[in-house]
Amino acid sequence: MSSPSPSPSPCSSSRSSQRYRIGYALSPKKVQSFIQNSLVNEAKQRGIDLIKIDPTKPLTQQGPFDCVIHKLYGSDWNNQLLQLSLRHPNVVVIDSPESIERLHNRISMLDVVTGLKSPQGNQKFGVPNQRVLDESENLMDSIEEVGLKFPLIAKPVTADGSAMSHEMSLVFNEDGLKKLKTPIVMQEFVYHGGVVFKVYVVGEHVKCVKRRSLQDKCEVGLNCGAGDKGLMSFSQISNLVAKNEGKGCTSEMDKLVEEAEMPPLEFVMELAKGLREAMGLRLFNFDLIRDSRDGNRYFVIDINYFPGYAKMPDYESVLVDFFCDLVEEKRRKENQEVRWGEIEEKNRLCE
Repeated sequence: MSSPSPSPSPCSSSRSSQRYRIGYALSPKKVQSFIQNSLVNEAKQRGIDLIKIDPTKPLTQQGPFDCVIHKLYGSDWNNQLLQLSLRHPNVVVIDSPESIERLHNRISMLDVVTGLKSPQGNQKFGVPNQRVLDESENLMDSIEEVGLKFPLIAKPVTADGSAMSHEMSLVFNEDGLKKLKTPIVMQEFVYHGGVVFKVYVVGEHVKCVKRRSLQDKCEVGLNCGAGDKGLMSFSQISNLVAKNEGKGCTSEMDKLVEEAEMPPLEFVMELAKGLREAMGLRLFNFDLIRDSRDGNRYFVIDINYFPGYAKMPDYESVLVDFFCDLVEEKRRKENQEVRWGEIEEKNRLCE
């Protein structure tokens, strides 16, 4: 399920021989997964050259760039982006480090959801009940105080993409709770039928796909190897799903995904737009689940910056369309500057 295709951007016009340069600053692992030949070739056909940025060299000494996309962190890199914007204000930078930073904390990332306006129609959305547990707290007393109920998903507070930030646990009882290290985010598990909807946002382009998640019975520890430990640790939902293959869950999961009805497109589009505008981000995805007990109620459980777009169907055409949108944005900035310059010159002559 995807948003309607927008009108072709000027950079796709064969009448123009001008080429545009989009710089990318990514980790080696991200370059390998994202900058594939299929993407590079499609961009070239549309008049766009993807240029690798060397983060060890001053950004202002590289280029020139029409736009910059990035997923690097740290004060030095942030300062380089600032210097680039000061020297070349028309260069479009996707996205601002300040806006990205919000997604590095699992509490602040979901706070934005609760502030969104309710969409039209019958669908409702929110976030699961959750609480940050600190070192000084008695964990059992804390979750009882806020009314959290087992099973719970324990997640690190930090969500910076590191291996440690992906270490999570399913907690089934008090015994499992005692094995956790704080501080940690405890999120109440929502029964959602074993299907997660991954919504990819690329500017104004939106694609929603369905993926296998944990089956409800797997998540409460039945038939999926929870044993008597009280918790089950995993690094990602997809890894835990794979771990449970051969334990009676796999074929059921595939069937659930195949039969699952997609959320209404208008609802997904409105939610994606609300998140995009509230966060000030244009490259992200969010995980959406549907409450098994109320088919019109949805929960946003995670938001990721610059996700694995190569897993998205037709990612090349979607990203290149977005690149063309960025080129057009830069054109508008430059044309506006020219018009203002002409107005100022005209006013000066009239004085």
